[in-house]
Amino acid sequence: MVTIRFRVKPHLKEYLYGKYSQSTTEPIRFPDITDIYHLIFDLTVKRPVNCPVDSGNLEIVLPEMRSSKQPKTYNYIGSRSGKTIEKKIEEMFWFDLRNFIENGHAKRGISYKESAFEFLYMYGISSISEDALVKHYYRWRKKIRNPGRRTRIFKNI
Repeated sequence: MVTIRFRVKPHLKEYLYGKYSQSTTEPIRFPDITDIYHLIFDLTVKRPVNCPVDSGNLEIVLPEMRSSKQPKTYNYIGSRSGKTIEKKIEEMFWFDLRNFIENGHAKRGISYKESAFEFLYMYGISSISEDALVKHYYRWRKKIRNPGRRTRIFKNI
């Protein structure tokens, strides 16, 4: 098992540990059916000669596929690749949150703030508030519902 470390936002780290790991001390192992598993596999490269030791707040297990790209050799993720992975994790986070809020409101009839609080509790996230999550949801909903300006059909003559 080969692991790497890189830096992500604190709420994304807590989300991943809550979703994919039973404890916060073990490295995260993504299932091989997820997009992030294949993204990490595609972004790993051979470690440069003068490269420092990995540092960061998130430790993940490198994917092992039956191909020529072995994790013992291809065990480096550059800074741009790390940002790409962080962006994908953030997309997963917001997608899960929006689904959770919409299902909670539509199926169980609870408020958006209560749904956001349950989401934070379910994944053990403490580094972001439920107000920030609800504000993000409102912004997203406004953007989806009203993508452009409405134009008047009839003008004053």
